[in-house]
Amino acid sequence: MKIGVLTGGGDCPGLNAVIRAAVRKGIFHYGDQFVGFLEGWRGVVDNRTMELDLQAVAGILPRGGTILRTSRTNPGKRPDGLDRCIEMLRQNGIDVLIAIGGDDTQSVALKLHERGARIVGVPKTIDNDLSGTDFCFGFDTAVSIATEAIDRVHTTAEAHNRVMVVEVMGRDSGWIAIYSGIAGGADVILIPEHPFDIDDIAERLRQRHTRGRYFSIVVVAEGARASKELASQHVTSSKLDEFGHVRLGGIGNELAAEIEQRTGFETRAVVLGHIQRGGSPTAFDRVLATRYGIGAIDMVHAGESGCMVALRGTRIISVPMAEALGKTRVVDEDLIRVAEGLQHPTGEEVAGSGS
Repeated sequence: MKIGVLTGGGDCPGLNAVIRAAVRKGIFHYGDQFVGFLEGWRGVVDNRTMELDLQAVAGILPRGGTILRTSRTNPGKRPDGLDRCIEMLRQNGIDVLIAIGGDDTQSVALKLHERGARIVGVPKTIDNDLSGTDFCFGFDTAVSIATEAIDRVHTTAEAHNRVMVVEVMGRDSGWIAIYSGIAGGADVILIPEHPFDIDDIAERLRQRHTRGRYFSIVVVAEGARASKELASQHVTSSKLDEFGHVRLGGIGNELAAEIEQRTGFETRAVVLGHIQRGGSPTAFDRVLATRYGIGAIDMVHAGESGCMVALRGTRIISVPMAEALGKTRVVDEDLIRVAEGLQHPTGEEVAGSGS
């Protein structure tokens, strides 16, 4: 078979591991040929390609980013975009396309499948919020980076009696915030799923100081919202991408200012931003991405289309794209209860306890 591969949306560690696994399994076990489309759906629309052979994927397992590059191009925004995608797949002799990306990338893949193209999806979202799979690669790496950052700001917070606000990624769900916050011993964790009360946060921090804990760590997802004063998400640009998303950011700095105003405690913000996307993937993400690549190529040869590879428990399975795109995967309530269980119900700290 001749198989196309693309990576769409935001980059994350593990993309190259998926590409490598699919190409190696396809060539070694099925005798496949591979064509890489450059910069996501833009490469399909504009017919920008590269050959994906064993030499092309040699040594890319530990590399971050993607050798195919990526973009947030949406063919559906062009009058003939979807039809052109179908035509470019035909011109390149592509039997099946493997689309690696999040809900935006998979939504385009589903539309092309409905128009007759043979498509297999691989889930990729660093926020870990794609429904249909238990974990996405890149998430574990982002959590590891965020946790290390929280560990580091602990020491400077304690040395200066400061409140440190750490802003992490998480547009519509707080998976990175909750995982890194628990792992890093954060005193307050704020996620999009639960609007927060700034006065309640200020009182919690005052109680910690009353009990002799003169520093605090607050972890906040970029998409978190306050119930009153800060009712809307914070954006760094109101310009929409081709999938209708604004660029989020700024909640950390404003939250720090609000905390300092209400408590009088010196408060600083740290915005991790794209640092969470960069660098080499963790061992967990390398293995998961490899399993996804192997699963995708096996699905191709099983004749499946309009489906996405997924992790359920410890098993790699196939799920319909429509099911995977049904809704955002939000943080489990039991995980939220874990975070709440580490805090005193009134916000007060027991003497000698705390982060």
